[in-house]
Amino acid sequence: MASEESFKIASLKDKVTLITGASSGIGAATAVLFAKLGARLALNGRDVENLEKVAKLCTDSGAVQPLIVAGDLTNEETVKTTVDKTLAHFGQLDILINSAGILAMGSIETTDLEQYDKVMNVNVRSVYHLTHVCVPHLIKTKGSIVNVSSVNGQRSFPGVLAYCMSKSAIDQFTRCTALELAAKNVRVNSVCPGVIITEVHKRAGLNEEEYVKFLEKCKVTHALGRPGEADEVAHAIAFLASDAATYITGVNLPVDGGRHAMCPR
Repeated sequence: MASEESFKIASLKDKVTLITGASSGIGAATAVLFAKLGARLALNGRDVENLEKVAKLCTDSGAVQPLIVAGDLTNEETVKTTVDKTLAHFGQLDILINSAGILAMGSIETTDLEQYDKVMNVNVRSVYHLTHVCVPHLIKTKGSIVNVSSVNGQRSFPGVLAYCMSKSAIDQFTRCTALELAAKNVRVNSVCPGVIITEVHKRAGLNEEEYVKFLEKCKVTHALGRPGEADEVAHAIAFLASDAATYITGVNLPVDGGRHAMCPR
């Protein structure tokens, strides 16, 4: 039987982890899983009420009370304040999970610059800025970064142009920063989910009927024949962030039920 020590992912004990987008979806699921694995958490999101609910789920799992650092990370001052509060509270930073993001529908004909800028500011610029501010502290702890990208960064889909562009940027950002920080023992990876059951698609404009049809279509668009759950992505994030993945960096890991490998026939 394998020893407990061999399952390094089973504990992220006392690792100070800043998770963005923690008020819902993949970010919230990641927060609860990390809490169960013993991490000390700083949770960022724009919905304070939801953040408090997630924080309670974390403490109910036996975690130390998470630090809530609410705010919109497209605001440059919020980025600085978020990192400052995290360091003041915990004294260090071991792991950064960039999970905040938005989905927007639109093509080259219908996506105006306002929508393009909004998507790129949330999905790329704020990630760049927060990572830039966190890196000096992650170097001190030989820490780890996991970005939440998407299959949309690896494959091309019509009707979500700005979103696809933003996730391609995150994939390249992940690889480049992984190479830049490797010599300083900071690992950088991303997960690339397929369709995951969260509120993100409804927030992008799908009504209930459209959403049901969208999920039904996953039976043919994903090799495993279904959409994914946020917990399934959270486990991949935990693996990449943990000491189980000490020789993995610069990876854009599909967590998409095989969708990235599929071609129409």
